[in-house]
Amino acid sequence: MKKNAVAIKYEKGDYAPKIVAKGKNRIAEIIIKIAKDNNVTIEEHSLLSEALIQFDVGDYIPEEMYEIVAQILAFVYKITV
Repeated sequence: MKKNAVAIKYEKGDYAPKIVAKGKNRIAEIIIKIAKDNNVTIEEHSLLSEALIQFDVGDYIPEEMYEIVAQILAFVYKITV
């Protein structure tokens, strides 16, 4: 089974979250390990990762994905604050 990982980051002042890392298989495993080692919350969402992996690191997420990403970020914020 193929594994994908896409890391996104939202900073105050940005108009949308940005893709800061992405990878498949071994690279995905490394991204996940780095996230875990740094206590970064990980949310598994295979359909979203499949869609986001098509974009480049540094790209802002597309507008049609704002709602689902906002829901995930709100969830992450709630459990980390």
